[in-house]
Amino acid sequence: MLTSFTRNYQDNSTEAGFQFTFYCDLCNDGFKTSFIESETYKKGSLLRGISGGARVLGNLFGGTVGRAAWSAGYGGDVLSERFTGMSPEWQKEHEKAFIQAQNEAKQHFNRCHGCRQWVCDADFNEDEGMCVECAPRQNVAVAKARANRMVQQIEEAAETANVFRGAIESKTITCPNCGKPSGGGKFCNNCGANLSLRKCPNCGAQVALGVKFCGECGTRL
Repeated sequence: MLTSFTRNYQDNSTEAGFQFTFYCDLCNDGFKTSFIESETYKKGSLLRGISGGARVLGNLFGGTVGRAAWSAGYGGDVLSERFTGMSPEWQKEHEKAFIQAQNEAKQHFNRCHGCRQWVCDADFNEDEGMCVECAPRQNVAVAKARANRMVQQIEEAAETANVFRGAIESKTITCPNCGKPSGGGKFCNNCGANLSLRKCPNCGAQVALGVKFCGECGTRL
């Protein structure tokens, strides 16, 4: 039975070789070790290749392409499928590869002295010898507190802020000449009519072109 420095790992080994993924107990990010080819599988592949070559030589015509396609598909299945009931030689290789993979993965993990979890370098506080949950990094904690306070102050200021300043100016939306949407500019987008506001000669209020009476004093325009 394989015994790992951390229980949070996955065995990705196949008949063709050995590979393992070790995960951080805190963020669950994984580190996949280098692939180690199985010598037992390599020898078996050589024997299968010799046997397959003899069959091809015995039948030069007919079915050659089909057998080649089947061999390619079989090779893909071997690399992706998990196998059980392997030979004792393969099992010994597996155990040896697992020890080698752990030595490779340990370079990227640290054990927290507080909670005893194995965490990646990103989640380990080197100054305190603990993970960032047990002992957060001081500069990170200060920056986070400052950012939270800044957001709080912005929200408080926004509640009492007078956002809009300045006079509200009415604009003609529909052209009084052609009756179509004008686009909100000084001239109509459709007919080119001047859309500038004019003043009422009686009260001085701004009135759109085409209006017959002032909306403020009722003077006929």
